[in-house]
Amino acid sequence: MKRRILTTSFCILILCGAVLAALSITGTRQQLTLTEIINARRDPHIEALLDDMTLEEKAGQMFMGCFYSGTPSPETVTQYNLGSVLLFQPSFTDSDKPSLKAALDDIDAACEITPIIAVDEEGGTVNRVSSSPAFRSEPFKSPRQLFAQGGMDAVIADVHEKNALLSEIGIDLNLAPVCDISTDSDDFMYSRSIGLDAEATSEYAAKVVRACLADNMGCCLKHFPGYGNSKDTHKGAAVDDRTIEQLEQSDLLPFAAGIKAGAPAVLVSHNIVSALDEALPASLSPAVHRLLRYDMGFDGVIVTDDLSMGAVSSFSPTTSSAVTAILAGNDLLCTGDYASQYNVVIEAVKNGVISEERLDASVRRILSWKHDMSLI
Repeated sequence: MKRRILTTSFCILILCGAVLAALSITGTRQQLTLTEIINARRDPHIEALLDDMTLEEKAGQMFMGCFYSGTPSPETVTQYNLGSVLLFQPSFTDSDKPSLKAALDDIDAACEITPIIAVDEEGGTVNRVSSSPAFRSEPFKSPRQLFAQGGMDAVIADVHEKNALLSEIGIDLNLAPVCDISTDSDDFMYSRSIGLDAEATSEYAAKVVRACLADNMGCCLKHFPGYGNSKDTHKGAAVDDRTIEQLEQSDLLPFAAGIKAGAPAVLVSHNIVSALDEALPASLSPAVHRLLRYDMGFDGVIVTDDLSMGAVSSFSPTTSSAVTAILAGNDLLCTGDYASQYNVVIEAVKNGVISEERLDASVRRILSWKHDMSLI
């Protein structure tokens, strides 16, 4: 049986010792029922907003449009009711702080429900913003480099500096921290991870989350349930053959720590984690999402990795990967193919493939997150 409740060994690892006990989700294992998940955070303000939304507006909230070649126009964002916008390096290489801030303000003003403006600013090899001299004199260093130079204090000081820069230009969400554990230089995630063991990576994840919450900057734990030594999924499928016990003793611990610290979002990878699902990438696997929702008790927003990546296209036709992702349990769909996927999701709801209750559950989480970030 591939999907099962976290084993006793995982719970003991979390509960024993002062450090790992502090990193557990609730101090004891907490499972959420389907009813609790669907009914989570029934805030009257959010419910009133949800009740007034059209099907098209709800569907759009579930999309994080990826804009690879530049900042979108307000018309594009409103046409598809996009709930979130993910910017890439061209938005920053072709602009400066005042110009970009003005463009993002125009997007906000055009939308009835303010979109989340997001970037990947991990530091090191992934710097969408600071790679442009117009935004910072030098790119942010990777957490691995910072830790080697100044320990965890240097890492967290850098997080606060990133948050200040992103807030200044109108960014609401940094898709970080990377919670993957990697100590092998041959691993795809090696340069992007902090390069520490499970216990220290758990401490890192929790401290980054707390720093972001203190700065009112959105954050997102990634790439659940951990890359391990898997290859790059941008080009094709990658398979992780480790046992569930191995995952529970290592890769899942930083995510548990980040969730315990209050992480509002978790991004799911495109790895095939055979201990949980031999057939589907994690991002499209109901079993992986049950692990995160039910067994680990996460009630925040679940985000897909980019659905345009090669690892997904071979498992789900491009026009239906969004529907497959929603049925698996995702809330926020990251894709550059939002234009066609948006209409497919709307039709899936009309045809009963996706229930309105299921749609509302995701939109409710997204709106609650926006409320927490003071966007609505």
